[in-house]
Amino acid sequence: MKTPGLLQLLAFLIAATTLEVSGDAIVRVALHGQSGLTGARVATFAIGAAFLFGYATFLNLAPLEFGEVVGLYIATLFVVWQIINFLFFRTLPTAHVLLGGVLIVAGGTIVSFWKA
Repeated sequence: MKTPGLLQLLAFLIAATTLEVSGDAIVRVALHGQSGLTGARVATFAIGAAFLFGYATFLNLAPLEFGEVVGLYIATLFVVWQIINFLFFRTLPTAHVLLGGVLIVAGGTIVSFWKA
């Protein structure tokens, strides 16, 4: 199996984390944005579930071992989470979230690229 290049890897990580975080946000909207079991609420749950299913499928069909990219995945997940949080809920990260995010991204980079 051929190892993907860095751009291919980043594209995979952005796609997977976008599906994961968007699916979570859509389920959150279904849980908190509507009441009762209306058709719209059920449809919103179904869309969120489809995104999460797509994320899980995409992740498990990737041409690399998850353990090899887990650091970058977590770093990418943090960044995408902030973007989706703003797009869905118009919430900007606070200073402490940004500081923690810097540590997450730095840690993910170290885990992924530091060769002992």
